[in-house]
Amino acid sequence: MERSLPPQASLVTKQYTGTMKIHQCDRCLLYAHNPYLVCTVHPAGPQGDSCLDFREDPNAEPVELWEPEGASYYNGELILQPQQHRTQQQQLELLDTHPMFTGKCPQCGYEFDRDWSARVHWDCQNSECGWMDDTV
Repeated sequence: MERSLPPQASLVTKQYTGTMKIHQCDRCLLYAHNPYLVCTVHPAGPQGDSCLDFREDPNAEPVELWEPEGASYYNGELILQPQQHRTQQQQLELLDTHPMFTGKCPQCGYEFDRDWSARVHWDCQNSECGWMDDTV
C-alpha cells in the first residue's frame, strides 16, 4: 500500500523546489508569507511564469537594480565590460571610416564584397592602395 503525504507536505516540497512561487510573489500584496500557502488567491501558487492577480505591495522593499561599475546584467548573468582603449572621438571616427561599417577602403574608396559574415581581415584588395587594417 502506497503511503501518501498530507497536502501541506507536498506544497512545502513544491515551494522549496521553486515550482510554486515565482519572483513576483515576495512583492505581492496578496502574498501569505507562509511556507504552506503562497497567497490568498493562488494557495498552491500561480500557474506559469507570471500571475495575473499580482498587486504590488506598497510596503515591500524595492527591487535593487544595482550593477557594479564596468559590468552589466544580461539575461541574469553579470558580464564585465571590456576596457576601452579608444576615446569616444576615436570610436566615432572608426565608425565613419572603417570598411566594416562603410563597405569602402578609407584610403582609395575600393568597394569591398558585401558578404561580410566570414571576413576577419579588412585589408584593401586594390593592389595600388596597400591600406591595411591595423585595428585588430
